[in-house]
Formats: sequence, C-alpha cells, structure tokens
Amino acid sequence: MDGSETGWGRQGEPAPRWRALLDRARLGGRGAEHTDADRRAEEHQAPPPDPLPRRGAGTGWTGRAAAVGRAADGSYGAEPGYRAEATFRVDPAFRADPRYDGEPAYRAEPAYRTDPEPPAEASWRADPSYAPESPVEPSWRAEPEPHGRAEVPVESRYSLLDGGYRPAPPPPESRYALLDRGRYRPVLPPAPEQPVAPAPRRPVEGRSGRIEPTQVQWRAPEQDPELERATGVLRRELGTPRVLAFANPKGGVHKTTATVLAAATVGSVRGRGVLAWDDNELRGTLGLRAGSARHARTIRHLVQDLAHIEILEGNALLSHLDDYLRHASDGSYDVLAGEESPRFAQRLDQFTVKRVLELLRRTHEVVCVDTGNNVESPNWRTVMQAADQLVVTTVPREDAAFSADWMLDLLHEVGMGELADNAVTLISCPTPGRTSLQDDLERHFATRTRAVAVVPYDPALETGSSIEYHQLQAETRNAWLKAASVMLEPFAR
Repeated sequence: MDGSETGWGRQGEPAPRWRALLDRARLGGRGAEHTDADRRAEEHQAPPPDPLPRRGAGTGWTGRAAAVGRAADGSYGAEPGYRAEATFRVDPAFRADPRYDGEPAYRAEPAYRTDPEPPAEASWRADPSYAPESPVEPSWRAEPEPHGRAEVPVESRYSLLDGGYRPAPPPPESRYALLDRGRYRPVLPPAPEQPVAPAPRRPVEGRSGRIEPTQVQWRAPEQDPELERATGVLRRELGTPRVLAFANPKGGVHKTTATVLAAATVGSVRGRGVLAWDDNELRGTLGLRAGSARHARTIRHLVQDLAHIEILEGNALLSHLDDYLRHASDGSYDVLAGEESPRFAQRLDQFTVKRVLELLRRTHEVVCVDTGNNVESPNWRTVMQAADQLVVTTVPREDAAFSADWMLDLLHEVGMGELADNAVTLISCPTPGRTSLQDDLERHFATRTRAVAVVPYDPALETGSSIEYHQLQAETRNAWLKAASVMLEPFAR
C-alpha cells in the first residue's frame, strides 16, 4: 500500500505540517541527515506558504512567536523557544525508518479547529450571548451578579474552579427571630419556695435612675353573687331526704327535660345522693335521655325483687339497688328508668309507689320524680302526697299554661292547696328570644306559686337525644343553678 491511498480505497490525506516539525525535533534539526525516503515523503506534501503569517502577541501561556522561514535544505527548523517534554528522551542512535511513511490510519478530528489566540487584555471568557455596543470599544461589560452572590475577581478564567468563588454568607439572624416565630420560650427560673417580700419602691432620680419592679397580684375573676349564693344553698344540709315532683297534665311541656337537668345540676354541686325516677305511666323516655344504658332493668324489675331488697341495710342495700339503676356519664346522679309496657302501670298501685319512694329515700338525699299525665290515677296522687316540693313545668304557650293553672286548682280541691301555694313554676323556653306572652305568664304564676324560674333556650336540647349537662351553654347552666337553688332553698340549713 503506497502513501497516496488508504486501506479503504480513499485518497490519503497529505501529512500535516506539524509532522514535519515533529520529525525535525526528533532528528535534532539535522537536515543533512535526511534520507531519500524522507525527501520522497516531503515531496508528497504541499509546500507551505512562505513565509508563515506572524501570530499575535503572547498571553503568558506560550513564548512570543517569531517568523519561520524555509531552511537552505528546503526544510523548516524548530521554533527557537521549543523544548520537548522533560519525560521525552531522544535516542542518539535513532534513525528514521526509510520505509516510514505517514500513518495511513490517522484521521484528523472533523471538529478539530485551532483556537485563535485570545487577546492579551482578556483574562476571562465572555458570555456568548453578549454583544458589544460598538467594535471600537473592546471592553467587556459583565452582567450584574444575582442577589446574594458575591462578586468574583477577574484574575483568571479558572478562578471559579480554583476556589476563588465564595458564596456570600447569609445575614446574621436576629437574636429575636426565634421569639418572633413563636418557637422559643425562655425558661423561667423556678419560683422561690418561701415568699419574698417586695423591695420598697424608690423614686426615680434623673435619666440614670433605676425603676424598681412593682408586685403583680393575681385576682380571680369576680363571680355573680347570685351564682355564689345558689351554689351555697345547694351545698347545705337538707335535714331529711327530699322528693321533688315535676308535674303538668299536658305533654310536651319539658317535664322529662326539667327532671333530668334538675338532678344533673344538684348532683354536680353535691356530688352524690341524687336520683331521677321516671314514673310516667305511659312509656316515659327519661331512661333514654339520661344515664348510660348499661343494662335493661327498669322499675318493673325492681318491683319484682322489692321484697328481697328493702330488708337490706347499709352497703348491702346500696350494692343490690345499684343493679337496677343507671348512672349519668359523669356519675353525678342515678336514674331509675320507667317501664315501656303500658300494662305494667296497673301494678303501680298506691301501696307499691309508697314502698319504692321509701326505699329511694334510704339511699339518696334528693329524688326527682317525672310524673305522668293522668291526674286521676292513684300513682299520680300518691307522688303528690309524698312530694316535699312541687315544680310546675310549662312553656310560653297558652295551652300549656292553661293546663298548669288547671292542675293548681285541682290540688286545692283535693286538699293539697299548701303544696300548690309553695310550688315553683319553671318556664322553659323552647325557642330563642323572649315573647310578650312569657312576661304575662311570669306575672300570672307569681301570684299563684311561691316563685317563678325561667331557663333559656339551648340548642343542645333541641334534638331530643341524650342530655349531657356539661355540653350546655354557660348561660343555661347558670340559669338551672339558680332554679335548682330556688327549689331546695326552703329545706337548706
């Protein structure tokens, strides 16, 4: 294969100029020792232009360039400032192979281009997208650094790689930054075990005077004196167990609600000894609206075992009776549920009702009874005769008020006028707001009963579900506290 064609059938590229220079460097510049093969190889090369153009001024990376001319033997000498690498050694006995020709497998990279020498003034690489305003001004304008980045000196294009770049440190965080964000709370020193008397205050003298701290005293919020008085009444001793009967012949006048809330209010203050009994003859709902249904026992089961329970005493009586009672969620009062079967009402005769009331008085201090609607039944009249306090429940409606007024007249006719005169009228508001009829009812029943109490509307009672005393609004609880104290005030000691 000759030097004009490669092994793949394409024309061989002429040997570049740098290969002749490299040969001269390897032979030490001795043109006389060229062999015939070397001359034949040079004859195949295109003669370089004479002379070579002068390069620009050096930039510090290489030596200053000089003109290169053809030697007498027709070859090019090495550059005056050229020195081989320190690791390169030329064997003095080296002789070029007469069969040496340009390496046919060599191909120059298509993308190879000789980079032009940068100007002496440029020490850093400009942004390719930058366009100078005019060719006369060669100065470069660097774009402003982004916020938070330090300016970089332009000593070298490799200054960023050499560690010249240092990010700007963040501004020192304020010592109050944690306080502003709410994540830091200073740890206060422990309070002294013994009270320390405050230091006497001294007057301030001038701007440099010291102001002594004043003593801060915590005061409890002032309470309503009526609420304090009502709480005190409910905490007093009652002498003997008391029975409160909630009555009105008309249905839907909040008898059951009043019975539950009165027991819950008194029980929340006294803490124990309060019971609510559903004595409604026609399927009462007190057992569903009050207490936790931990069992299905009612008054019917208690009456069946009454003979075995009423002979017990002390803790044995309390333990056996507890099997027939339900308890409020907070344990403030107990519940004796009524029977749902209307046929059982025939068994609650006058004698049986007295025995049940006597048993409950032995175990509880306050018994709240939800009466039925039949004023002619022996059960209803027995409860009225045994009651210590009558509570007439009504709502601001004419039919409910008429039924309550008629019941008071009936009690006077049957010889229980004293109970009617000492009764407490409880007006429950089923809707928010106050009507003119409510004012008329308050004035009317104030002339017929000992006192009139009004309890406001509460949305927690509107659904008719289980009654939870702690879920009532504060205004409702305060009103019931005053109403319950009015009911028990004649018996408090």
